Amino acid sequence: MKKDLNLEKYGLNDVTAHWNLPTEELQRIAVAKEGGVETENGTLAINTGKFTGRSPQDRFLVEDDYTKDRVWWGKVNKPVSPENFDKLETEIVKYLSGKEIYVRDAAVCADPKYKMNVRTVTEYAWSNMFVFNMFLRLNAEELENFDEEWLVLCAPGYECPDPKAFGIRQGNFSILNFTKKIALVGGSAYTGEIKKGIFSALNMILPTDKNVLPMHCSANVGEEGDTAIYFGLSGTGKTTLSADPDRKLIGDDEHGWAEDNSIFNFEGGCYAKVIDLSEEKEPDIFRAIKPGALLENVVFKKGTKEVDFLDGSITQNTRVSYPIYNIDNIQVPSVAHNPKNIFFLTADAFGVLPPVSKLTPGQAAYHFISGYTAKVAGTEAGVTEPVPSFSACFGAPFMPLHPTVYAEMLSKKMKDAGVNVWLINTGWSGGPYGVGSRIKLKYTRAMISAILKGELDNVEFHQHPIFGLFMPKYCPNVPIEILDPMNTWLQKGAYIGKAINLAHSFHLNFEKFANQASELIMEGGPLIDEHHKLGDHV
Repeated sequence: MKKDLNLEKYGLNDVTAHWNLPTEELQRIAVAKEGGVETENGTLAINTGKFTGRSPQDRFLVEDDYTKDRVWWGKVNKPVSPENFDKLETEIVKYLSGKEIYVRDAAVCADPKYKMNVRTVTEYAWSNMFVFNMFLRLNAEELENFDEEWLVLCAPGYECPDPKAFGIRQGNFSILNFTKKIALVGGSAYTGEIKKGIFSALNMILPTDKNVLPMHCSANVGEEGDTAIYFGLSGTGKTTLSADPDRKLIGDDEHGWAEDNSIFNFEGGCYAKVIDLSEEKEPDIFRAIKPGALLENVVFKKGTKEVDFLDGSITQNTRVSYPIYNIDNIQVPSVAHNPKNIFFLTADAFGVLPPVSKLTPGQAAYHFISGYTAKVAGTEAGVTEPVPSFSACFGAPFMPLHPTVYAEMLSKKMKDAGVNVWLINTGWSGGPYGVGSRIKLKYTRAMISAILKGELDNVEFHQHPIFGLFMPKYCPNVPIEILDPMNTWLQKGAYIGKAINLAHSFHLNFEKFANQASELIMEGGPLIDEHHKLGDHV
């Protein structure tokens, strides 16, 4: 028996609480009571309702003595007062009282030195199943002696009736209180709010209190024990490229880099996009979708229980969560050492950036803070042609501290560990989206493979005239002509014009960080303005 089954200490009264139910039982309840449907292979599919993604404008941090002078307040990190948090907590507790609820005791951070216990109380059985999949599962002894460090209260059915009176924007909210160590999720059933809430908490706690760099990245490890880290925004290939049959997956989304050069997964599962999923394109994810996994907002083929992964009529952000052990080739436990290579993945829809380039320490920090990719037509309402998209540290919505704090930590760790940093463009070549073509996945894989094997250690590099990046003149199993992007365009002048435009987008985006960035970081940006001489490269 657990030593503490008391929920009254949180103010939860007259509840029927189900503790740590197996996923089979949670799935049965979700189908019987919560509108869940089983697919043809027995996987649970649910609909998250009004919210099919995070609501970044409704994310708040409590402003108090712990956060006041640490947090980078602004559009991403919006403050709410301790008093308003307390009122909302009381409201949620009152709302959950008297109900049937589900409790899950789990942990985050696979390195035992940093493991943090999290108790999650959910209104829905399937939200609890998501927590089972995504957090670290505990054994009987750990559950017996469980003391939570953080508490998550998740009440999708509660909407704040008078948002202004509580200092929030509308009826739904996601709020972190670092002093009380409580995360509140109200009014949204999108499960990612739970995961990203705790991830955001770790992004504050680990660098501030533990000297650990939190990273929005995937990671894998080779037979020789060399670890590779892959940063990238949605659609750049982070999950695809880290799933390598010759390397063990540490994790696909969130990791810490500790002082002893250990790289550890925060999570116990994967939360992958499934729009356009096929076994051919993403075999690992496709095969992981089986009983125990949780599909969100997918559509069935007419008259069947077969998922139509091409159908984005509910949302383009269709998802699946599953425990990491649904993937075959994984590192157990999810901890490795000896980071050797870092990859920044970008899907440049302008066809400007090289498919592979090596970065100096200053460039690495600059591109890390920039977090560039491009949105292409159709990914969001109103997007009809490519637009630059920047997300600081490749995870701005989850970063409470100023981006330069994370960048300086990364630079120091890179230097201490002797890590090489590479920019990989998984986007377009031969022209922008609509003119050129997407760089073939087999070429991207060949570039990463060559780097991991050390096959680019002794090749000759030359510098991109506008971005200053160092491009290899040769890479095994990759056509030489695509290595310099200018060579793939029919009109060199058109390439230069597009590259200068993108360089300006980088400069404009970086202005908000410039006053806190070191000279080394500032020198890592694009070299060019309109008056810059292009030299002999043209």
